[in-house]
Amino acid sequence: MTSRSTCDVLTFNLNNPSRERAERQLSYLARRPEPVLVLTETADSAGCAFLEEQFTAAGYSVTFPRPGRGERGVMIVSRLETRPGPYGVEYLPHRAVAVVVDTDAGPLDVIGLYVPSRDATEAKTARKRQFLEQCRTALPKGRDSARIVLGDFNVLEPEHTPRYRFFQQFEYSFYEWFGAAGYRDAFRVLQPAALEYSWVGRTGDGYRYDHAHVSTPLADTVRGCSYVHEPRTMENRLTDHSALSVQLAVTPTGLLPTADPTRADKLASALF
Repeated sequence: MTSRSTCDVLTFNLNNPSRERAERQLSYLARRPEPVLVLTETADSAGCAFLEEQFTAAGYSVTFPRPGRGERGVMIVSRLETRPGPYGVEYLPHRAVAVVVDTDAGPLDVIGLYVPSRDATEAKTARKRQFLEQCRTALPKGRDSARIVLGDFNVLEPEHTPRYRFFQQFEYSFYEWFGAAGYRDAFRVLQPAALEYSWVGRTGDGYRYDHAHVSTPLADTVRGCSYVHEPRTMENRLTDHSALSVQLAVTPTGLLPTADPTRADKLASALF
């Protein structure tokens, strides 16, 4: 359960929505209790522009480096004041977006990742490998400072059940890098053996693609971490991924005076 004594973050794959689907996503996201939303699979599209405009007009802090044509990225939407995070990658930088919010325990880094997917082609495999290598180089170690790294990683944990032969060692190594660098998988902190999936194929095969990793100083503050399946399983679904919600036992500060983003355009019209 969310309360004012926790700082909660939700990651939600938008699946590059049309304008119509973005309107339905906005209605859903506006009702979510988490003050920080990490939205993945964004694009320079009418749907993502609509979300950016509505949240901005309603007073939210919106960080959205526009991806280039045909590319995808991350948008961070916050009811808390944010400032730019000091971390980023040079290769596909719109896929690694960082902000800092303030809590009673000090600054909290929020880093959203949208790792490229791939097929069996050499080009897409090399692209994904290069991005993951950049992340390992650019992301700081997790043994100091309060930090959460979350999003659609398009990788699986090495012990994932079931095991899929398609995945290569460099993809499993990226998941393992977090543990070696001083991070904890927030879901595994609370549920070491649970089998849950954030994306399910047409034949019913499940994949835990969406992750949240917290730095060592933050691990003891994890009070909840659960997949929110409704956006994926509801009738006329909003996206093809389940969301992931994380509750951290630190009190957020710097709350912005936000309005209802579903009415932002109506409010703007009334003013002008």
